[in-house]
Amino acid sequence: MQQKFKAMKAAVRANPNPDLATRDGHLATLAELITENTDAIIEAITEDFGHRSEIETQFGETLNALTDIKHTRKHLAKWMQVEKRAVGIHFFPAKAEVHYQPKGVVGVIAPWNYPFSMAINPTIAALAAGNRVMIKPSELTPKTSELLAILIAKHFDADHVTVINGDVKIAQEFGTLPFNHILFTGSTKVGSFVMQAAAKNLTPVTLELGGKSPTIIDENYPMKTAVEKIVSGKLFNSGQTCIAPDYVLVPKKREADFIKTYTKTVKRFYPTIKENPDYTAIVSEGHFERLSGLIADAKDKGATVTEIYPEEVDTPSNTRKMSPKIVTGTTDDMKIVQEEIFGPLLPVITYDSVDEAMDYVMDRPHPLAFYGFSKNKEFIDKLLHKPLAGGVSINDTLMHIVQNDLPFGGVGASGMGSYHGFDGFKTFSHAKGVFRQAKVNGRNMMFPPYGKTMDKLLNMLS
Repeated sequence: MQQKFKAMKAAVRANPNPDLATRDGHLATLAELITENTDAIIEAITEDFGHRSEIETQFGETLNALTDIKHTRKHLAKWMQVEKRAVGIHFFPAKAEVHYQPKGVVGVIAPWNYPFSMAINPTIAALAAGNRVMIKPSELTPKTSELLAILIAKHFDADHVTVINGDVKIAQEFGTLPFNHILFTGSTKVGSFVMQAAAKNLTPVTLELGGKSPTIIDENYPMKTAVEKIVSGKLFNSGQTCIAPDYVLVPKKREADFIKTYTKTVKRFYPTIKENPDYTAIVSEGHFERLSGLIADAKDKGATVTEIYPEEVDTPSNTRKMSPKIVTGTTDDMKIVQEEIFGPLLPVITYDSVDEAMDYVMDRPHPLAFYGFSKNKEFIDKLLHKPLAGGVSINDTLMHIVQNDLPFGGVGASGMGSYHGFDGFKTFSHAKGVFRQAKVNGRNMMFPPYGKTMDKLLNMLS
């Protein structure tokens, strides 16, 4: 690992600022890697998960990355241009500019829930910005990680993009390398450790974490329309998405209608669970047991669990498919209220007023995403301007993350920094301020020894 890192550093020194054609070529190579190996990528991810919906893998992994590449290649020439900035009138006709320069070697630490796209999408932005990239995939998805290493080695020189596979110790060592930037996607707890390790090298970090992303439905929004979007967002990848709706806030008088509609919609979308090719398994037995523990804890503390498929018996053996469940009557001491769920379990919390619902969200750590369903402008304004969240989708779920021209990132416990599109290009670039002095200028008026001329100049500038 150390030798590969040194080779990358040497390559950066030899070519610190690749031109547009070089960067575009690398992005084209990455697109070719994906299109030529889509079937193999789907197969590897399915094997890692036990079962992953092929459609979800294409939408959430390969298509996601390809659209990002297409958008980046279309706009990269513009992004790389020198930005003209205003110069103070007293310095006219000098010029001020911003030059975006590659930072150097970027480290990308990817999670298991989207093991391909969460490794590739940050790499797209880093390559567009002219950097070299080292990727550390998750050890929880070994087949995908192994395939990624093979494909990257086949398509890229080792001193430009490389993959480092290994266990937690390897990941810890990876985090101690003196990268010029690190992007980590994962849990808040691990993100804190990554930041501590990076701080020893004064390495800037982008942390894409998680948390409990709330959804709120107002008193008049059509229930069926809202629930369809919520079910789609919650059960995509079986809830193993960092911006999946974690819990739903509904008016107290609409709780029964929500539960009935949610149950009916889930059964319409997924007539069966265990043998359904559209329904994704939980990634590991450990995560399956964790989710089972959340349900057991909620029941022990008095919550009501609505089994949408009461005939289904949840077991980690064979399929690891956990049937969707609704949890009502929750209290703050329950783990399902305290922890990010990352599975097909949905707590439903009631409110009497919009302000009460907003206060509930604002009393908790800033979420990575916030979803609101309303046609009321005042309601939407409160949702947008009161709680602080990484991103928001109005009258939908998940869709803000697939907009290539929007930044994606968290705030507080849900992360720091952002990427995607131009925001990703800027994240992995150093914005260098440049001042160009004009031939004719009054700079000599500022030279010592200072006297009356300087007094007049200061009075003029003040």
